[in-house]
Amino acid sequence: MTELDDVTIGRPGDPHYEAATRVFNLAAPVHPAAAVTARSAGQVRAAVRHAAAAGLGVRMFTSGHGAGAARPMPEALLIRTELAGGIDVDSARLVARVPAGSRAGELVAATAKHGLTSAHGSSANVGLVNYLLGGGLSGYGRFAGLAVNGVVAVELVTADGESRRVDAGHDPELFWALRGGGGGFGVVTSVEIALFPAGQLFGGATYWAGELAEAVLSRWNAWTADAPREVTTGLRLLNLPAVPGVPPALAGRTTVCVDGLVRAGSAGETHRLADDLLRPLYALGEPLVDTWGELTAEGVLGIHMDPPEPVPFLGEHHLLSTLDADGEAELLRLLGPGSGSPFVGAGLRQLGGAFATAPAGAGVLGRLDAAYSFAASGVPDPSGPERLLGRCAKIRTALRPWRTGRTVPNFVEHFEQPQRHLDDDQVAAVDRVRRRVDPGGVFRGDIAPNATALS
Repeated sequence: MTELDDVTIGRPGDPHYEAATRVFNLAAPVHPAAAVTARSAGQVRAAVRHAAAAGLGVRMFTSGHGAGAARPMPEALLIRTELAGGIDVDSARLVARVPAGSRAGELVAATAKHGLTSAHGSSANVGLVNYLLGGGLSGYGRFAGLAVNGVVAVELVTADGESRRVDAGHDPELFWALRGGGGGFGVVTSVEIALFPAGQLFGGATYWAGELAEAVLSRWNAWTADAPREVTTGLRLLNLPAVPGVPPALAGRTTVCVDGLVRAGSAGETHRLADDLLRPLYALGEPLVDTWGELTAEGVLGIHMDPPEPVPFLGEHHLLSTLDADGEAELLRLLGPGSGSPFVGAGLRQLGGAFATAPAGAGVLGRLDAAYSFAASGVPDPSGPERLLGRCAKIRTALRPWRTGRTVPNFVEHFEQPQRHLDDDQVAAVDRVRRRVDPGGVFRGDIAPNATALS
């Protein structure tokens, strides 16, 4: 344990180290050479300078959700950013300043007081900085676009141990690269993000018995082809365990779920749009559970039923260009009833709409050229992850005709999974920025793998 300028550098075995290396994904523990929890930008600066003097690389995270995608870090100092100060909402400018370490639930609570919201994710306890800079697929996404497009400024500590603020008018090249470039630029201490009026919200999830999976998938897939951008939905095939928080009607069986969010200017319009989606699905059979209804901005975080406590998980993710009848059949063969799927949840998030358009001044990752994001997650067996990894490989092969060859950084759950979110020219341009701001490669190990071509 090392005391340094009001910040304590922990070593393996001491409480400071254990606190700083906590992960949400219990299947992906991290083992850096040293670790620190930083509560201020000053502590981040001290930690970066200490790492440079000690010849250590620097790695970082907040909530530990993305631990599975992190490469091993035996020669690195891990900085856990839990900066104090709270979220500051400027309702006149429609901007919120978010310290690193803030979770989505904190942001939603702070902005809802002003009738505002943002393109946050589905889980209340995910750290916002990694979610935002890694792309960010929101329930508001077909209306608002990728969450990273809402980032209007970034404050970070670079390899020289100095704090910098970058935006469209201050080092626009670095600002461009930070937004989706895959990390490796410095330790982000805060971001400013754009807000928008919450509007009238209607959302929820409907669950049917797995026997209806083929019919529900086919009808939902057909609906998405001409869906309005005010609606963002997803379809999941679930094998939920009998644990607290899971409705008994859904536990211990395969179910199919369509969930989503409608945001419009009036209650009448949200009801009409939701009815256009749900009425044909309800006609297929009686739901086991149905939670669709009018929502507050805070209620949006309950739609997806993400686990509130740390769990072990491992999975697979790809972007799909389309999904025809053959693709539907492959999904059901691998993940549907009777498939023996080892995944707790697997399915598709609807893209298109504003997801497909990069606004003026966007960063390097400003849009997704895909119809769906596919993701599957399961709990590894006590004996090891081989069964899950084997099924991941089968999915990768089976979905090859529909895969775009791209992924979204913050949906990748394992660093060895083939992944790619930028093209070669973008990778080269982002690397030039990295070399400029980090010539010694202090943050080199924190870069998301992007050069592995999908096959």
